[in-house]
Amino acid sequence: MKKILLFILAVIILIFTYSEYKEYQRFHPKNANIKPDEAIDVNYHNPETVYNYYGALEEANNYMQMQWSANGIDVRSPEDNDEETTLAISEYGRKVAELKYYKAVLEQSKTLKSKGLTNQDIKLFEAKGVSIADYNKAEATLKQKQILLDMMPQKTLFSQEKSAFVFEMQKLLVKNGYAIPVDGVYKNITSEALKSFEEKNNLFPDGKIDLMTLKILMN
Repeated sequence: MKKILLFILAVIILIFTYSEYKEYQRFHPKNANIKPDEAIDVNYHNPETVYNYYGALEEANNYMQMQWSANGIDVRSPEDNDEETTLAISEYGRKVAELKYYKAVLEQSKTLKSKGLTNQDIKLFEAKGVSIADYNKAEATLKQKQILLDMMPQKTLFSQEKSAFVFEMQKLLVKNGYAIPVDGVYKNITSEALKSFEEKNNLFPDGKIDLMTLKILMN
């Protein structure tokens, strides 16, 4: 009988010990803490943001550990809904939200750098407050404008001249409201449309394309 009681007691102790061990493992920092994200840009143009990210990470983890060890509250999977637990969950949520904000900024920076942007580009990108799609579209437009500027002939266009530059210029004139054929051929109708555009924009109205006229035409 004594041996049976000792065996039962040993089993109870083992179950209790295992339960405590499981709880210990569940809240051990190695298992419970939010891990630093490897997809963030640690070389972000504003080092303070990186510092704030790691600070928010530590604050959230410390708060979670403190609530469990001091108050027995699991802010990740609460078992009670009393006022103290509710307040603790709310505070933990605020800390995690702050962490996620810095994480999102740094993840976006790393993504943009993978597309070839520099810290200076990203700083400008953020200052303008545009989406990645809008930024890429604006960059593509700038490149197209530069290509057209490079294409501009050094000599005056002659009647019936045909070129890719004339084709692109005609497209710009159509975009500005002129109903002309877009065929890449420099005819009188193209020259007259260009002359009208110059008059409306206080440029010398000679119907001949120059650098200033082209730049204003592209805007």
